[in-house]
Amino acid sequence: MKTIASDIAGVLVVETDRRRDERGGFARWFCDADLADALQGAVIRQINHSHTVQRGSVRGMHFQHAPHAEKKIIRCLTGKIFDVVVDLRRGSPTFLAWRGFELEAGDDRALLIPEGCAHGFQALTDEVQMLYLHTAPYTPAAEGALRFDDPRIAIAWPLPPQNLSERDLQHPLLSADFSGITL
Repeated sequence: MKTIASDIAGVLVVETDRRRDERGGFARWFCDADLADALQGAVIRQINHSHTVQRGSVRGMHFQHAPHAEKKIIRCLTGKIFDVVVDLRRGSPTFLAWRGFELEAGDDRALLIPEGCAHGFQALTDEVQMLYLHTAPYTPAAEGALRFDDPRIAIAWPLPPQNLSERDLQHPLLSADFSGITL
């Protein structure tokens, strides 16, 4: 496994080598030893799967507040997505910056997203399946989110956003005095 820094502090692209032969291929998708520096002592506590039916659908932008803040490792199992990370960490050198990454089934890449970053994605194909590894269990009381169309962030979605959940449509815009979340 190889980690590549992105232009958002702490967000890493995780590349895995796939070994191939006449039978097909094999790749390691997670190894705590290989990711020890990036995980900084955190361990995977929960694994989730999502299925998104329609191209253009947006899920997000979600995070958890401390003390339940979580690192996430995101991988696309089927289809193709535009995965978005927004840095909401107070004092971060990339505070309020966002970055989009294309992930698709078979590309042997994942994203490691640190605590304090909001995460969401847009399906670029029909029938997308995602795998999420979390370092903290989902805690409803610690849930945080921001709107997918917050003008202060101005995410440039590649397709017109559609099929958002009622919950995601209700997330608040960032206030003018928002100074970040504390971890």
